Amino acid sequence: MDIIFEGIYKAIVLLFSFDREVIGITWLSLKISGIATLISVFIGMSFGTSVALSEFYGKRFVVSLINTGMGLPPVVVGLFVTIFLWRNGPLGFLQILYTPMAMILAQAIIATPIVTGITLAAIQHLPKSLRLQIRALGATRLQMVWVLAKEARLPLLAAVMAGFGGVISEVGASIMVGGNIKGYTRVLTTATVMETGKGNFDIAIALGVILLLLAFLINATLTQIQQRERPR
Repeated sequence: MDIIFEGIYKAIVLLFSFDREVIGITWLSLKISGIATLISVFIGMSFGTSVALSEFYGKRFVVSLINTGMGLPPVVVGLFVTIFLWRNGPLGFLQILYTPMAMILAQAIIATPIVTGITLAAIQHLPKSLRLQIRALGATRLQMVWVLAKEARLPLLAAVMAGFGGVISEVGASIMVGGNIKGYTRVLTTATVMETGKGNFDIAIALGVILLLLAFLINATLTQIQQRERPR
């Protein structure tokens, strides 16, 4: 218990002393996961909405693949991204392995199925009669999608929170494609693993507390937006 309290105290000291290394790691974590989440939201919501509003042969199989992807192991993603970005791999010419760009790519791949799956379920849950009513009023398909998105805004914001939560806390893929390089690709999760391995439990707990605070603040902000106008 003393180690836990010491770690919490260390976290408070690191935060309020504005330790440059900790601030840098925290900012990099937020930047990488934030960009990855934005990419996943754009791709996931677009694809999820398209699948939900379309009827085609094999749709159930596609939905099954999406739902399977929601539980995609980060280490598997990290493995395949590493293979593709390796100097002899198909995308080796990009030379982005062990860079923040590679970490953004891996995290976007992890978050996209999560956002897609929740978006798909949210749009499918809306009454089909609503689509017909919107189209009967002369709306274009794009206008219909916009109205449906507004109706499903609560679960869609939940998709954003789930996607962000899935990547800000992952560690396997980040270490594999980022390399945990100090001052360049070291983020809160990889730094926590490193300090734990070195036996510096107080610093590891401090970093863990900071990670939890960061995740809470981002999700609390999104929750405020989500719950601003609750359906009556």
